[in-house]
Amino acid sequence: MLQNKRPSDHQALLVELVGLWPLAQGSVTEVRKPCIRPHGPACKAGRKHKAILFSFSQGGKRRCRYVPPELAPVLRQALANGRRLEQRLVELGPALIDAYRRQRDAKAP
Repeated sequence: MLQNKRPSDHQALLVELVGLWPLAQGSVTEVRKPCIRPHGPACKAGRKHKAILFSFSQGGKRRCRYVPPELAPVLRQALANGRRLEQRLVELGPALIDAYRRQRDAKAP
């Protein structure tokens, strides 16, 4: 069994994870859509209405939700934090193998 000789590694990871809040996985996009009013002034002028959509997977299906404009910056930060977390998890696999090999080699006669 791999023994961690440095408990501070765990502490550092926990501090890093706390700093990544809020977290989300998916994507945010801005779209322009016509309004539901047949004679709305913005749509008559060809401007359409801005909508922000959050796309994510749930139960193997792609879902979309409207995002209130005031929530968009927080959601974008959560998505960036989610990407950082994914990258960190990718890094932890090889680090685990390297730690195992160092420990194994240290025990070898």
